[in-house]
Amino acid sequence: MQGGIRSIFSCGSVLKNAVLQHVRLVNPAMRPLLFARHESVQAARIEEHGFESTTISDILKNKGKSADGSWLWCATDDTVYDAVKSMTQHNVGALVVVKPGEQKSIAGIITERDYLRKIIVQGRSSKSTKVGDIMTEENKLITVTPDTKVLKAMQLMTDNRIRHIPVINDSGMIGMVSIGDVVRAVVSEHREELNRLNAYIQGGY
Repeated sequence: MQGGIRSIFSCGSVLKNAVLQHVRLVNPAMRPLLFARHESVQAARIEEHGFESTTISDILKNKGKSADGSWLWCATDDTVYDAVKSMTQHNVGALVVVKPGEQKSIAGIITERDYLRKIIVQGRSSKSTKVGDIMTEENKLITVTPDTKVLKAMQLMTDNRIRHIPVINDSGMIGMVSIGDVVRAVVSEHREELNRLNAYIQGGY
């Protein structure tokens, strides 16, 4: 997974080169004109369309309910068994952990990895162990804000080998995104850039 994520960082240049290769195959007499136009117009056009400008806020909006803070959560005094059961029922790999009765007050995060490493491998009972005993605590969390660029979030997740990252603003926790959310957003953005470059080559600009 990590190797696949790193390959996406070079995806933009690969797509651009593929499209520019198409330009190199046209009539040689037309190349100076095409490349002159490419050099003078492309940067402004791409910037205008916001290449690599997708933010975490955009992902949350696309996720629907997660955008208004209706993320999945559990409390520190819940059992690990109940937390894992909730993950399974909702097909997610992590839950935000809050203090009992304080849904907006993030205490940490519990993931499938925590369950495997701290329950299964150590031979502990998930029904008698509390979430608060194995979660990653709030002061150790890697977080992003709604304004964080998607590529920056992907870099943080890759560097820290994590697959889920909470989204925080001035009022507290507002959602969470996964590596899958981030990868889909990056791929979508590069696909849109490729379409813009194709339109440019074919006279769409």
